Amino acid sequence: MSDLELSVMAKDTDRARPLSGRWVWNAVLPVALVVLLFGFATFDRSVLSPANLLNIAQQTSYLALFAMAQTVVILTRGFDLALGPTVSMVSVGTALAMAGATTTGHDTGVVLLAGLAAGFGLGIACGLFNGVVIALLGVNPFVATLGSYNIAIGIATTLSSGRPVQGVPTLFSEFFYGGSLFGVPAAIVITVAVGIVLHLMLSRTVFGRSLYILGTNSRAAAVAGLPVKRILVATYVLCSALAALGAIMMTARTGSGEPNLGGALSLQAIAGAVVGGTSLAGGRGGVGTAVLGALFITILSNGMNLARIDGYVQMVVLGAIVIIGVLLDRLRLERSQ
Repeated sequence: MSDLELSVMAKDTDRARPLSGRWVWNAVLPVALVVLLFGFATFDRSVLSPANLLNIAQQTSYLALFAMAQTVVILTRGFDLALGPTVSMVSVGTALAMAGATTTGHDTGVVLLAGLAAGFGLGIACGLFNGVVIALLGVNPFVATLGSYNIAIGIATTLSSGRPVQGVPTLFSEFFYGGSLFGVPAAIVITVAVGIVLHLMLSRTVFGRSLYILGTNSRAAAVAGLPVKRILVATYVLCSALAALGAIMMTARTGSGEPNLGGALSLQAIAGAVVGGTSLAGGRGGVGTAVLGALFITILSNGMNLARIDGYVQMVVLGAIVIIGVLLDRLRLERSQ
């Protein structure tokens, strides 16, 4: 299929979506963010302090990266439950590689390259595994990524013996966490750069437009000549590569390889994507929705932490938000039919 035909199909798909649904999310969610922020500020004025706002921006940068990773696969009507364990596995692998290279006497540059190669290698391998199982073997994304969820946890725990892995060079943390560009923290700079590239990829390339078409109607995509299986494999590889980048950034923040670093990131990333407006039915979403959703989740979590709300209650709230987001998306779909 030509690039022109893909562009026309993508535009026709976009026109078929209800303008009211897009307008509601585009207008209401930013207002909800402001209301949420100032609402928490009535209980604790430190919410609006420059230090806390910078903290929110940095926290959002990590979650936005993971939400963008989930968005990529959700566009094709899938999702990646293994994202959190992948983060843990990459963190442990990155730290072990750097610690090993340091022990053998290599210079700092080689140590950093070894860590990055190990981290991205593990992430890409996990994404390739998911993609092959889903696209080539026909396993449901839920089942496939649930299986890789346990595999990744097992690998991370086994490699680290369940303990943090020390030996991360100071330069690594200084570059990926302590560094800045014109006063903007490194995490924010990296996430913004990745977001711009990903937005251009989704909106300007054949591969990016193929994701929307595949999510809207996979059979039509196959009939039109799109290599559906190869696209799906590449999609899950991209998702895990983005997760690996986020894991490397978080490892730099903690200064060690953490086997539990992923925690509830799978749910948080899906929540960020869904709340932002990405449809679990596929074919609708993007970088903007991921960033808005991640910002909403981060402000909510930050406010609840400052309000000293119990962590288990926060998990209940997060789960409820995911359900509400899915219900709202379902209402949008019903209105469009």
